Amino acid sequence: RLVAGFAELGTTKVRLTGGEPMVRKDFMEIVRVVRATPGIERLAMTTNGYKLCETADELKAAGVDAINISIDSLESERFEEITGDRRFAKVFESIDTCLEAGFGAVKLNTVLLKGLNDHELPGFFEYVRSRPIALRFIELMQTGDNQAYFEKRHVSGDVVRRKLDDEGWKPVDRGPVDGPAVEYGHPDHAGRIGLIAPYAPGFCDTCNRLRVTARGGLRLCLF
Repeated sequence: RLVAGFAELGTTKVRLTGGEPMVRKDFMEIVRVVRATPGIERLAMTTNGYKLCETADELKAAGVDAINISIDSLESERFEEITGDRRFAKVFESIDTCLEAGFGAVKLNTVLLKGLNDHELPGFFEYVRSRPIALRFIELMQTGDNQAYFEKRHVSGDVVRRKLDDEGWKPVDRGPVDGPAVEYGHPDHAGRIGLIAPYAPGFCDTCNRLRVTARGGLRLCLF
């Protein structure tokens, strides 16, 4: 009912996320219900990716238009160190699986962490040279209980922005329902690089996101 209400208000893009949304046994049913709701023109999902190799075609057939995959490293051992998960090979393979399945957009989300994956910036840039995906770097945010971790691992979005400028990347015009990422394109790369920098001036000024919890609660902001 909440999804239908948002559609009537003019919201045309819905994203199913979590945690990991695919742990729900009825997830495909949820996808079909949302896809069939009048007014919903685009349906996306964010996932850790480890189930996509087996489900990508089914998700596409059920009505998912775009996939966001969370992957914080392109190195197997580093991925396990950051996430505690040993399924890097399945997650990594799922990226090309989704490209082959023909989703309208395939995006990767990477939280930059000092001393863990910030040295991988050149590798990430190279990864999108031949792949038509959007790789978005997310600046670590400070919360009420991560002060020590934030001080140790925070990498400013300016680090990415300077590298983009130095290598000739240019900002891409934003669409009316685009999310918080500022995306950059380069003539020598099939993909794009995005930056989600919550501490940049004016970051919240153009926010167009609402969140609904699994229990029906409405959140106007991630925090």
